[in-house]
Amino acid sequence: MKNQALTSPFATPPSWRRYATLPLRLMVGYGFLAHGIAKWTKGPDAFAAMLAATHVPVPHIMAWLTILTELIGGLAILCGAFVTWVSLPSIVLLIVAILTVHLPYGFSTIKLMKIVDGRAQFGPPGYECDLLYIAAFVTLVLAGPSPWSVDAYRLRKAGGGTLD
Repeated sequence: MKNQALTSPFATPPSWRRYATLPLRLMVGYGFLAHGIAKWTKGPDAFAAMLAATHVPVPHIMAWLTILTELIGGLAILCGAFVTWVSLPSIVLLIVAILTVHLPYGFSTIKLMKIVDGRAQFGPPGYECDLLYIAAFVTLVLAGPSPWSVDAYRLRKAGGGTLD
């Protein structure tokens, strides 16, 4: 008897599977870029003051490193450019954030404290979101370049084949 693969009405067509990480890449890139822009807009000195209050060593240098990592890394991930290279400093940044800021608040990012005038008030975020970003970076690196990315274009240009 011939070995047949199980099919499901919910199965992704094989030609679409190469696009599986595209939404992840766009969300991670946008998220990192948005965080970097927010810190840049409020001012590196304001972010350095927050880092100093949490006893982060050399807060001004760490503020600039964080902002640049988020801006450059976010833009690169959004474009799918040098994903492997920008993922490493981004993961290091997230680990530092976990250890210096989020760890005392536990795992959960959302901590409903109370409702005031029909609006939710939340406590300090835990490290859940940072772990999700780390998992996303690792996934993007392991999956390799997706279509509509600079890395895929560079691979084709270098003669490394297509992403079919």
